[in-house]
Order: sequence, then structure tokens, then C-alpha cells
Amino acid sequence: MDILKSIGLRRTKQTEQADPRQVPNSAGGFTFAIDDMARLRRFLVLGVDGGTYYAGAHELAKDNAAVVLELAASRTADVVAEIVAVSTAGRAPRQNPALFALAAATALGDEDGRRAALAALPLVARTGTHLFLFAGYVEQFRGWGRGLRRAVARWYTDAPVAKVAFQAVKYRQREGWSHRDLLRLAHPATAEPDRKALFDWICGRESAPAEHDALRIVEGFQRAQAATSGWARLVTEYGLSWEMLPDPALDDASVWEALLDKGMPPTALMRQLPRLTRLGLLAPTSSRTAAVAKRLADPERLRSGRVHPVNVLVAQRTYASGQGARGSATWEPSRPIVDALDAAFYAAFGAVEPTGKRTMLALDVSGSMAMPISGMPLSCREASAALALVTVATEAAYEVVGFSTSLTPLAISPRQRLDDVLRTVSGLPFAGTDCALPMVDALRRKAEIDTFVVYTDSETWYGDIHPHQALRRYRERMGIDAKLVVVAMTSTGFSIADPDDGGMLDVAGFDSAVPTVIGDFARGDK
Repeated sequence: MDILKSIGLRRTKQTEQADPRQVPNSAGGFTFAIDDMARLRRFLVLGVDGGTYYAGAHELAKDNAAVVLELAASRTADVVAEIVAVSTAGRAPRQNPALFALAAATALGDEDGRRAALAALPLVARTGTHLFLFAGYVEQFRGWGRGLRRAVARWYTDAPVAKVAFQAVKYRQREGWSHRDLLRLAHPATAEPDRKALFDWICGRESAPAEHDALRIVEGFQRAQAATSGWARLVTEYGLSWEMLPDPALDDASVWEALLDKGMPPTALMRQLPRLTRLGLLAPTSSRTAAVAKRLADPERLRSGRVHPVNVLVAQRTYASGQGARGSATWEPSRPIVDALDAAFYAAFGAVEPTGKRTMLALDVSGSMAMPISGMPLSCREASAALALVTVATEAAYEVVGFSTSLTPLAISPRQRLDDVLRTVSGLPFAGTDCALPMVDALRRKAEIDTFVVYTDSETWYGDIHPHQALRRYRERMGIDAKLVVVAMTSTGFSIADPDDGGMLDVAGFDSAVPTVIGDFARGDK
């Protein structure tokens, strides 16, 4: 054997470094390190809950936090802009990472950066729960100085009184914080009688600010808490949400009928579907069920409610299963509601334009992809299948494959229900990871592909050629200037995409903008 034939720059085992810019990943292979702003985006979208196959939650959190804190100190304005962009567009399934990063920016940046972070507070902390989360995070980095007190005070003084009152009775306490705690720390000053009355009531200095029209929601809340019946009428009269009602009211079907008639926000409606079904309000043939189904899949409602697709997916999977992830509650799923949640998942991504390109969607189904995404009851391999379905529903020329140490064609289509597709993918056998396989197999078959979309955690290590080398070989031998999009399914610092190759792109998986970004890149628009 000529040992020199094993040395080269065009084909390298994945357990060996093929490029000086590559770093070892957690599985023992070599991949490219993504830049810090890309890591920030992954953190904001994917979070760190649950960890990864190779890193526990605490280890992953520390690794990401080190990057976030360094950026918060050195590039505060850029960090704040990215936080606001991701949060206000509803691109992430959870707000915790954005609130954590914003809290860090208020403490670590220069004076202008800290001021920008504090000014962004009402844009990112849009609800009482968000504000409580922020308050907890910010104490991990700083004390309650004048700037922080003013920013929190403005949260209570700049918004309309009725909006603040609604938040005060809907989210009374969370995460060990209450509105009384924050008012006592921030000391907001106001000359408005109704706002002052609200603050007095929150702090226990006034019992019933009923004479102020803007505080009718407080009056309704107090009446509902004191009542032993008649809650449906109070919901209609005062516009109460379900969180403002005592526990006994939540077992009353007439209460939920009133809440539905009033118009529940889409996220709240999805969470309450099992309860509504158990109470007999979603019979498959009823007109109310048809109205609820229409509301669930309404793109405008989903957009205005900042409903993230992954939350729709979790709701669909849970509801279709007929059993809660926790506890012993069961229900018989209503078929129109299951179908509406399917439609809502696609609608939550917004309008996605077809590219007209020949596309291979390659799902990493290796063992490491069995880990949950964002700490939710959904694995990375299941989430990647759901993401791929959005492109499948859009494009005419596509194929879907699953790969680990071998590659398998997957016969999935948007005509299948989401939960059926997830079961198909979750039942595939586990093995190691070779992210070069999609390109290697396409070349072997002489398959004409314009865009490879690989959904992976980039913990590749198994093959005899690196993915970026396999793509270049495919381009050369097929005469197609093929592109590679890597959809990252975990918040690590690795990517199989060569950052210096303009035909390769790395994006954060389950960013709600991903299908549009993939389409733009495939067309050459960006």
C-alpha cells in the first residue's frame, strides 16, 4: 500500500482536520467554528434547556453564556439590536434567552450600550411574566441602580393605564416576583389619578379602584375572585381572561363558552384545547368547533399573536395524542381541531415563496438528534422533520432523506398529519453521524440537486470525507453550482458549512424565518 495516497486536501476523514479553521466537535470529528454573532442567534432561537447529547444543560448554558456575556460587554448595541429583532418578530419559541441576554447587556456594556438595552425593555418584556423573568435575570448581573429603576418604572408609566391594569391582574406573580415587588423597587411616579389608584391597589393601599374606567378590569377581577357562580357573565361584562378567574370557574363549560365568544388569544386557545374538548365544547360537527378551527389557522391572528411554529407543533402533537405530557388527563381529539393545528403550523411561518430549485432535504437521524429541542417534548430529529415539511409543502422538485451512518429515502409529504410524520421519523434506528452522506449519495446516483438542506447538530464524525469537501466534489463532477444550507438544531458552536464559501449558509433551526431564508438563499436573493 502506498501510504502517501492517504494524504491530501480534497478528501479527509472527518476525524481528521481538513482545514486549519476547523475545530474538534463534541463527537470527535472536525467542523467549522461559527462566529460569535451566529452563536448569539442560535442561543436566542434555540436556547440551552435540556442540553445536547454530548453536553448537559449546565455545561451548554455556561458555554453559551460565556459568548453572550462577552458580546454584551464588547458589542452591546449589536446584541441589543439582535435581541429586539428576534423577539419582536416572534422568531424564537421562548423569551427566556432574549431576556437573559438583555439583562446582561444592561450591566456589561458601555454607557450608551446599557442605555440602549434599558430602552429596549418594553419591546422585549411585553408581558408581566416577561418582566418578572427579566427582573430575576438582571439581579444575576447587577444591582438596582438609577437607570434600571427608571427603565422598570417606565414599563408601568409609559403604557396605557388599561394595558398595565390588564397585565397586573393577568400575571399577578411569577418566578418569585410580583408587581408589588417591582413597584417598590422602581418607585414609578405618576400624576394620573387612575394610574396612581392602580399602583395603590397593587401595593395594597387601596382595595377597589372602581371609580376609574381604565381600571374596570381590576373591578371585574375582584368580583370574579369573590364570586361562587356567575363567572361567565363577568367574563362578558369585564373582558376577563381565564387567568383572572378562580379555579372553580375553570370547570364551568359556560365560562369557556364566554371566553371563546370574547376571543381568546391564539396561544392561550391552543393551550386550552384539551380542557375545551373534555368539557364537550369541541364536538367534531358543531358550529363552535368550526369557528375555533378557523380561528386557530388564521394567519393574521397567528402573526399578531407572535405564535411560534414550534409551539404550534407541540400543541398539535399533544392534542392529537389525546393525553397530556404531565398528569393523567386524557381526551378524545376532535378531528377538525387536529387538522386546524396542522394548518396553523404551516401558517405560523408566514408566506413562503417556492424557489423552483431541485432540493434535497436531509434529516440527521443519528443518536445525538434524539435530544429534546429547547427543553420541549420534541426531539431534534422530530423538529427537523417538521421544518422540512414546510419546504416540502412549498417546492415541486424535492426529495427527503434521513441519514446517520447510512442514508434512507423518506416518503413524507404535507398530505400526512404532523404527528404521523413525527412518529415515522422518531421510529428510525439510531447510529453515528456522517453529514457528508447527502452529497456523496447524490453524486453516486447522479441526482441533480441545486440546494442541499441538512438539518443537523453538526456532531459529524463517521465518514471518509468532510461535508464541505463532498459538496465541492459534487459541484465539480456534476457541473452544478449546488448550495448547502445547514439548519442547526442545537445551540453549539459548530457547523459543517465552510464560512468562506458563499454557496454555504448556516442558520439557526426553528427560527420562524428559516424557510424564507432558505428560499432566498437558494434563489440567490441573499
